[in-house]
Amino acid sequence: MADPIPTWGTTGTAWGLHRWSPLPGQPSPTLEDWKEASEWTSWFNVDHPGGDGDFESLAAIRFYYGPARVCPQPLELEARTTDWALPATVGERVHSNPVRGFWCLNREQPRGRRCSNYHVRFRCPLEAVWGAWGPWGPCSGSCGPGRRLRRRSCPAEDTCPGRPQEAQKCVRPQCPGCHPDTCGCPSHILLGMVVTPSGRPLPGARVFLQGWPGTVATSDVHGAFRVLGICASSQANISAQVDGFSVGVAQAQANGSISAVVTIVLQKLEKPYLMKHPESRVREAGQNVTFCCKATGTPTPKKYSWFHNGTLLNRRELGYAAQLELRGLHPEQAGTYHCKAWNDAGAVRSATAWLTMLAPGQPACDPQPTEHLIKLPDDCGQPDGSPAYLDVGRCPDVPCPGPVGSGQHCGDPDSRCCSVRRLKSRDVQCSGYVLPVKVVAECSCQKCLPPRGLVRGRVVAADSGEPLRFARILLGREPLGFTSYQGDFTIEAPPSPERLVLTFLDPSGEFMDAVKVLPFDPRGTGVYHEVKAIRKPVPVLLDGTQSNRIPLGGLGDEDLMGEIVLPPGAFRFPDGRPYVGDVAAQVTFVDPRDLASAAAAPTDLRFLDQDGELAPLRTYGMFSVDLHAAGSGELLHTGPVAVRVAAGQIHMAGHAEALRLWSLAPGTGLWEEESAFQAEALAGSRVRREERAFLVGNVEVRERRLFNLDVPEHRRCFVKVRVYANDKFAPSEQVDGAVVTLVNLEPAPGFSANPRAWGRFDSAVTGPNGACLPAFCDEERPDAYTALVTATLGGEELEPAPSRPWPRPAAVGVPQPYLDRLGYRRTDHEDPALKRNGFRINLAKPRRGNPAEARGPVYPWRHLRECQEAPVNASHFRFARVEADRYEYNVVPFREGAPASWTSDFLAWWPNPQEFRACFLKVRLQGPQEYMVRAHSAGGSHPRTQGQLYGLRDARSVRDPQRPTTSAACVEFKCSGMLFDQQQADRTLVTITPQGSCRLTAVNTLLRDYLARHPPPVPADDPATFAMLAPLDPLGHNYGVYTVTDQSPRLAKEIAIGRCFDGSSDGFSREMKANTGTAVTFQCQEPPAGRPSLFQRLLESPATALDDIRREMGKVARAQARATGRPRTRQGRARGQ
Repeated sequence: MADPIPTWGTTGTAWGLHRWSPLPGQPSPTLEDWKEASEWTSWFNVDHPGGDGDFESLAAIRFYYGPARVCPQPLELEARTTDWALPATVGERVHSNPVRGFWCLNREQPRGRRCSNYHVRFRCPLEAVWGAWGPWGPCSGSCGPGRRLRRRSCPAEDTCPGRPQEAQKCVRPQCPGCHPDTCGCPSHILLGMVVTPSGRPLPGARVFLQGWPGTVATSDVHGAFRVLGICASSQANISAQVDGFSVGVAQAQANGSISAVVTIVLQKLEKPYLMKHPESRVREAGQNVTFCCKATGTPTPKKYSWFHNGTLLNRRELGYAAQLELRGLHPEQAGTYHCKAWNDAGAVRSATAWLTMLAPGQPACDPQPTEHLIKLPDDCGQPDGSPAYLDVGRCPDVPCPGPVGSGQHCGDPDSRCCSVRRLKSRDVQCSGYVLPVKVVAECSCQKCLPPRGLVRGRVVAADSGEPLRFARILLGREPLGFTSYQGDFTIEAPPSPERLVLTFLDPSGEFMDAVKVLPFDPRGTGVYHEVKAIRKPVPVLLDGTQSNRIPLGGLGDEDLMGEIVLPPGAFRFPDGRPYVGDVAAQVTFVDPRDLASAAAAPTDLRFLDQDGELAPLRTYGMFSVDLHAAGSGELLHTGPVAVRVAAGQIHMAGHAEALRLWSLAPGTGLWEEESAFQAEALAGSRVRREERAFLVGNVEVRERRLFNLDVPEHRRCFVKVRVYANDKFAPSEQVDGAVVTLVNLEPAPGFSANPRAWGRFDSAVTGPNGACLPAFCDEERPDAYTALVTATLGGEELEPAPSRPWPRPAAVGVPQPYLDRLGYRRTDHEDPALKRNGFRINLAKPRRGNPAEARGPVYPWRHLRECQEAPVNASHFRFARVEADRYEYNVVPFREGAPASWTSDFLAWWPNPQEFRACFLKVRLQGPQEYMVRAHSAGGSHPRTQGQLYGLRDARSVRDPQRPTTSAACVEFKCSGMLFDQQQADRTLVTITPQGSCRLTAVNTLLRDYLARHPPPVPADDPATFAMLAPLDPLGHNYGVYTVTDQSPRLAKEIAIGRCFDGSSDGFSREMKANTGTAVTFQCQEPPAGRPSLFQRLLESPATALDDIRREMGKVARAQARATGRPRTRQGRARGQ
């Protein structure tokens, strides 16, 4: 149903559009027609005409497509019907406002007419870029501390983001005599308080006065202090400091003739965390480059250091801070660069960026394309029946140096990359037809789109799978939006982060806050995640005046992991006031002895070590604590409470001494140490044998509510994994964007040093050269650490190489004898009935001096780059897509994981590199087996492409588990719409042909009526196929057509397939529901023994197969005529010829 009629403010109302009324057939205004530098967005369509009309509100567009898709203040709006006609052309009265949206009301249209289906786009200003900073001005004041300013200019006033000036502290010679703020008022008094942001008093804080030596006061148990001799009108700057908190400063304010007051707020120290990492660059000698870091923390980091090839750069010579600018580059400046940022809590190290320097005359982009093999259709195979491959070429995924003067600012991306300059056409001879193909003929440096790291997914309950509806999403600490009714979300990762930290807050309070670090591909490949939320237990009522114990663990027959001990009177209001009364407590324990809990565990179990590097933790359990006043539901804190851990659960040597209690910093997703554990002193000298020993740590439950029992582990490695399109594992058919997860498990039976079911987990996204996953490993004992490795792609589980009856090196990808040492076993190795969705290995670290183990698949921790850049013939583990029966062929080659491979060609399957629209048709097949279904997509109505092939898609039908004789296939076809030049739409001619002896028996009624209302129809002269000119409108499940638009082609396809399987427009399923939401139905029969199927006959000899079809139809028609006694006319038969 359409939205209710909006009541927006001033709008444009016309038989056309706001601010301009084009003549019939007039094209869209070009960007050169506007004074402002601007660009058009892609097209959006969120509503269908119905009810009161068609409504394309900007708020709805931002909700469904993401807030980043349209600028905050659009300059203009353009609307067209989905047939690409202007409103003036079709004679409809419409309304528009660039900051509100577009709407068309049925009641305002001429008699008998209703609103068309419109889509809209917006013109947005291009973001202006600041000029270079000017020199620093003079220091203010004549003596003592001051400040100096510098300024920069914006070419377009008030359009550049950020401030035009910045200040810096400076110091002149010390002023003579006493400080003017603190001299002479012996009878005056200063009264102060030191508190936290929530108002909790901080005792023991040391108080300082600017200009006075040493500590002037210390806060008492109530956080209060007093200082004599401070003039009430001096507005003196007072600072305070206490361990674990940042320094706070406040200005005294007079509240009487001889007294002043001040409240100093101290924030808890937080280690620095990098929000922006330096990015790799390519430059020519003499050019400039700028590397940037940006760190947050409490206090905000002010000190930055930069390193070149691991050597500290001179700060005074280069004048750097968070930004390192190098001018007039020389070849010796090539290499690695990284930064470090410091504050009072510690340091953090950035990721490494590479500066590549090109020699004089060396091209950044080799014009000769490299090899890229694609698989041709089966009927284009080799004479021996093996599949045929064709080298269509590819341009390497490398950046190019920008023009002279570029790269001088932090926000300047490398906007040029190596991409296709020229294609050439070739013809491939297949069985009975010629297959057109375009291959890369030449590469060059071209302008490329900035990559977008897209993350899409769904949040569900870990126990029931129900969606987490309208959960609030935080990116770090910043609100980002909400999940949908089905729990779906879409996130565009901010530029240059290393970790994407998202928090999902359940509005009902029934689930734990799900803090997740989701891997993504910064190159632009879309990634899909399923996030699992843990349900909280039923609240337990505690008496706040008594001692209370809350158990941790207790899984099945397992002993408790430990307990929380709360002494009497431990509960506090957030402002520090004692709370007396009953308390509703919910403690949720994530027990690593339950393997299923690994998928729902929060964060990625990392912390910042003393060198500022991200280091892994090994968990013995996590728990969240929720405390509320029983009557009012008000949130409560606690004073110090004890956490007791059963020492008998910590078996691994050295772990009892290294165990620490950690709390989660939700903004960064990193764990920070709260306390060490000590062996509990037992009362009395004689202890009964059955008594258990405990380790005791302490913590205060305040703003942070999620805690961890962890040990830092130093035996670390990386594991190399690649994903392929099928189980042939061809190097040219690697798949980007798959999420690979490694869970450290308990070892092989009989080795007792590592007794937990899982100790940590890590995920990574595959790129063009696979993925490297961190893991714990051991060189001496191969089975000291083991792992379970799984992989998914868009929610689809992938399948690793088999291991029954024994693992074959050629299939697994690892040679002997290293393969035996790793102990590779697929999950179905012992029981063929189990799922084949993962493999287990011993994490045997490669032995030094053993060349057979030096090339993977396990790499030492410090050899990450070797793992990342390992050639495809080096050892690695493998996954393949289970749906290997899906085949895709594009006339114009395009690698969906590499946006730079897109080419502007009329026959491109994806005509818009910024927005990808995937279309699928659901085909039901009634027959005794599963069938292959082919979709043939060709130009239908555009004069430049009419009759020319866009591509082929084959998909095997999937049986409905509830209907043994019915299956269905979700077959992709090329969507209708504008081609790459955005001038004229093409309605794709789609032909659906099932394998076998199949005939069309039914077409979806709504789809048939739609096609009849949108001519021209396609002649239905072949009962074994279904043909149509594909609709321009994004139809839904009621038509059997599934359309999804996304910024990632892979995500668009995976979501559309999930909806197609489910038979709905907003659901997602991997179980085929063959009788729901279908477009067409075919009845299939088994062909006679020894006779090839119709599908095979069409592939081998189309003309002969069509003659056979006509002959068989004639026999059937004559037999029917004899049976009914009615003659058969020649006209009906002639239409089939």
